[in-house]
Amino acid sequence: MHRRHPLHPAPAPAPVPVPVPRRKGAAAAASQEWLVVPPAGESRAGEFGRHRIMEMTGLPARDLRVLDPLLSYPSTILGRDRAIVLNLEHVKAIVTAAEVLVRDPSNPRLQPFLLDLHARLALPDASIANLATDGGDETEQGGQGNVPMPALGTPGCAKNQPFEFKVLEVCLEHTCKCMESETLALEKEAYPALDELATRVSTRNLEHVRQIKSRLVELLARVQKVRDDIERLLDDDADMSELYLTRKFAFQGVNESPGRVESNKRASADHDDKEEEDHGDETESSGDESSAHVKPDIQELEMLLEAYFVQVDGTLNKLCHLNDYVDDTEKYIEMMLDEQQNRLLQTGVMLTTATVVVTAGIVVVSLFGMNIHIDLMKDPETPEMASIKNMKFWETTWGTVAGCAAIYFLLIYAGKKSKYLK
Repeated sequence: MHRRHPLHPAPAPAPVPVPVPRRKGAAAAASQEWLVVPPAGESRAGEFGRHRIMEMTGLPARDLRVLDPLLSYPSTILGRDRAIVLNLEHVKAIVTAAEVLVRDPSNPRLQPFLLDLHARLALPDASIANLATDGGDETEQGGQGNVPMPALGTPGCAKNQPFEFKVLEVCLEHTCKCMESETLALEKEAYPALDELATRVSTRNLEHVRQIKSRLVELLARVQKVRDDIERLLDDDADMSELYLTRKFAFQGVNESPGRVESNKRASADHDDKEEEDHGDETESSGDESSAHVKPDIQELEMLLEAYFVQVDGTLNKLCHLNDYVDDTEKYIEMMLDEQQNRLLQTGVMLTTATVVVTAGIVVVSLFGMNIHIDLMKDPETPEMASIKNMKFWETTWGTVAGCAAIYFLLIYAGKKSKYLK
């Protein structure tokens, strides 16, 4: 056993690791507040991490960034394999075939939307009773008890909307109402301010109109983005078919990707074309059946999007009309200021002309003030000579004034004749 020398210091103890407290920002980034609303039953609120949301919805991380309020992404509607990403103004939600996840449900601006959403989901589907009645009638007539369910998107099933379309309709309706209310409030404030500015140009009126125009440009860009996104969906049938989550689950299941379905559809279409060429009329019916599966039935969603596209387009037209009115007012004010500037320039020209004329009179006075021996400068010897001198003084004075005035009016006439002055 080795003994420690008394002069050698004892070895220092190993430092104990101090646990570093986790920052609140990191915890907030790891878990976010969501409200889960199912088609039936009560909704539940909770904090879910990003990975948990990705497992529930099947979305990649880049799609979740669209819903981050700190990144300020523009409004968009994204259709994915298992979910729909909705970023419409302050409504940020993820819609699946089984539930909808609403981001930041404690936001006061979301309370009307949540009330509308619960009210819409609480409405019963009247088409179920209609289908049961139609099934009973067909059973009595044809003796068949099994009635096929109509495909989604057909007029017979217009009342029985899929869950994702109900949520999409509430989101679009709430977004259109918000943008319409903001547009009406802006119009109510803008038109009187513009009329007042056209009547009286002042610093206060100019500052008020500047603030209104900045709000108008911002709102116009937001409404334009929503309109363009709806128009993009309407122009692309494939994007609209991606929004049919319930139908995709019914035909291809949860784990099958949309790319595989498209390849199967193309292969089926090619196969049907070859059979048509080989067999002729015998394979026409089978070709029609396969083409029904290839061509997506998007009539229901198309009608839904077109209705709100018209509403958003009307709001956009109001904002464009208001923007044109602002531009016209600005042009009118610029013309009015140019006219005032021209008047000031003309006044300056007239004053300059008057200064030149007065300077000519001063030259005459200076000439007479020189030390020159003439009869007018001599002291009068008799009263008759004094009166003559006084008369000549006034003649010279009034002659100088009249000459200056004549020169001034001659210059003004020449300026108007040459159209430099009005």
